[in-house]
Amino acid sequence: MNKAYNFVTTKYSLCVSTVFISISWFRSHLKLTVNQLLIRLSMKKIFAGLFLLGCIGSTMHAQISPPGLGDANNAFWGAFGVKRQLDSLGKKQALSYVAIGRKSNPDDHHLFSKQAIIVLNHEVYHSFAPHQQYSYALSYRRQPQYESTAPYDKENTEQEFRIYGRYAYTFDLGKKWKLKNTVRQEFRKFYDAGFHKVEEDFQLRTRIKSQLTYNLSPKNNQKLALSAEALFSISHLNEPDAEWSSFGYREMRIAAYYMFTIPNSPFTVDIGYMDDLIRDSRSIHHGGVHYLAADLIWNIPYRKR
Repeated sequence: MNKAYNFVTTKYSLCVSTVFISISWFRSHLKLTVNQLLIRLSMKKIFAGLFLLGCIGSTMHAQISPPGLGDANNAFWGAFGVKRQLDSLGKKQALSYVAIGRKSNPDDHHLFSKQAIIVLNHEVYHSFAPHQQYSYALSYRRQPQYESTAPYDKENTEQEFRIYGRYAYTFDLGKKWKLKNTVRQEFRKFYDAGFHKVEEDFQLRTRIKSQLTYNLSPKNNQKLALSAEALFSISHLNEPDAEWSSFGYREMRIAAYYMFTIPNSPFTVDIGYMDDLIRDSRSIHHGGVHYLAADLIWNIPYRKR
């Protein structure tokens, strides 16, 4: 196995073995860390990309995970979502959100330097049995592509239409712990800005994720979530010849999130960090792409028509 793969395997093992140490550390230091971030980062910048999408959503409390934004040092992901319970039993929900991503150049650490992505996403959930849930979704993404050498000017724009399905099983590990394992299958179709063919025609991607959630406090429904997700894919190519690539491991995403409800409001806030380890990338040799992520979610209860 190559060095990048060994690096990912080692980092994942370390993450899993230190979950309990991380929980203790986050609980004692999270307040100080958040205050420092608020001082160093302008709140106007963080929420400039959070636009209202008047759609539907779910009552399930889950963060809107960042997508891959390509090779960089640092990146920012911000989303605004609307959740609605679709039935009186709470078994059917849906989530729609609009989001933006920004990222640094490969040779600096300014996470707001370049526009990275715009996302529109709609997903419907169904908890069909105890501890079990499936969902299906439609997504549109518009992502600028940049040259690989300085000054990293914009080269073109890629559009993506995505359909995916997800199955999740949740284990209750005592009163405060939950372990959620998810399998997600995606179909991704790509175009350029004028809806012409691009080098990669379409892709089939499989994502396997485990997330451990700890209930920090019932006050404001505070939670901490640690997760690791591995991504595998195979692509059909248009260029240089019409052919299939090999199926294999592409990247791993390791994340930590702090989640809470704003008092006396229908809004929840999720603030997190993600490390995206992309196989054979430049960034993997210095620890991956480091994300700051934030999303604001408006929760709407079920209303009988």
